[in-house]
Amino acid sequence: MADTFLITTTATAAAAAKRNRSDEEIETKKKLMQPSLHSSDPAAAIASVRHEFGEHGGVNMSIEPSVSFTVMEPETMRRMFAGEIGPDQDFYVYSRHFNPTVLNLSRLMAALEGTEAAYCTASGMSAISAALLQLVNTGDHVVASSTVYGGTHALLNHFLPRTSNITTTFVEISDIEKVDEAIIEGKTKVLYFESVSNPTLTVANIPELSRVAHRKGVTVVVDNTFTPMVISPARLGADVVVHSISKFVSGGADIIAGAVCGSASLVNSMMDLQQGAIMLLGPTMNPKIAFELSERIPHLGIRMKEHSNRALVFSTRLKKLGLKVIYPGLEDHPHHELLKSIHNKEYGYGGLICIDMGTEERANKLMSYLQNYGQFGFMAVSLGYYETLMSISGSSTSSELNSEEKVLAGISPGLVRMSIGYIGTLEQKWSQLEKAIIRLQECGIANKN
Repeated sequence: MADTFLITTTATAAAAAKRNRSDEEIETKKKLMQPSLHSSDPAAAIASVRHEFGEHGGVNMSIEPSVSFTVMEPETMRRMFAGEIGPDQDFYVYSRHFNPTVLNLSRLMAALEGTEAAYCTASGMSAISAALLQLVNTGDHVVASSTVYGGTHALLNHFLPRTSNITTTFVEISDIEKVDEAIIEGKTKVLYFESVSNPTLTVANIPELSRVAHRKGVTVVVDNTFTPMVISPARLGADVVVHSISKFVSGGADIIAGAVCGSASLVNSMMDLQQGAIMLLGPTMNPKIAFELSERIPHLGIRMKEHSNRALVFSTRLKKLGLKVIYPGLEDHPHHELLKSIHNKEYGYGGLICIDMGTEERANKLMSYLQNYGQFGFMAVSLGYYETLMSISGSSTSSELNSEEKVLAGISPGLVRMSIGYIGTLEQKWSQLEKAIIRLQECGIANKN
């Protein structure tokens, strides 16, 4: 009994000590919690984030699975709910609000994107929805790229008008003049687009689009799911960066997660007890998921380099075989020079390529040969996996768009989107890819460029 009492009182004393830091210690910790906003290299910024050690000194942090958190004094709880003290001083209320493990992942995401703060959510769509609902009120207006992920298009085109009277004008994002014309000063609150569009791989001129939007008081929200490490939208002028972490950041095709990266004031507003979109809508990330993802981010840069390297090699060789290949790393891509001027060159041009087969029938044949004859990859949606994943965007991830909208978005019925993996050796995978393409061409199926 005495031993038990000793253990209990020691733990209580440790907790009390943690909650009774001096003001100087608290201020020091606040500084340590801030990501480096000065490094232009995302990998260097990630490495500058405070390393969280485990409860007993482990090199990996501990997972905090608690839903609720205790306090040492009754007055502390009142102060937490009043917003006087919070997670920056290790005071936590409830894990739907802030959780230590999720907050650690959020700091890593903020460092990755070069923003003041971030918070992670249960999915990419929840991050997009929460960000938009925080920034836009009923009756407001959004200008968005005509080519965005199908789920995002449905949210903007159908759900928000029905539920909130929030309307969206879709424009060709590469036409800066049309974007400028579409913004209604005083009514348009958000300009929304993807760094590299899904699925057509159109590259957004983030600096110029941000300049146009900011001149009219519009917040720029950029989905950077396709190009983490490769492009840093916030460093180029964007206000908010959203992610489906399920893709490249995770890399394992085994986790659904999202993130909103932006100013500290935005993130705090999204976690507000009275008005916060994340707090009140509750797209809460499980701390066990946050732990898993925190362990993967340190090698994201290495993975992205190889995704990009193979995408460039394969797209170059496929073009020589006569296929219609779309990849912004190729010199003949209309936005190659733009991407070259804004990307973080060490990480290449991204891991996605498209092959336009012209018709859905030929596209289906291509995918079938690649998977079942060449053993090159898998017919599956999503991206960022170590295996190559391929799908026909028009009938899968962009199926929410009607026929006219697909034409406006530039989505051909035979467009095959491929997320290039890095498993095996480059030459091994190329031989599998080449084998399937040559067989297709011998059968007279392959669509020539």
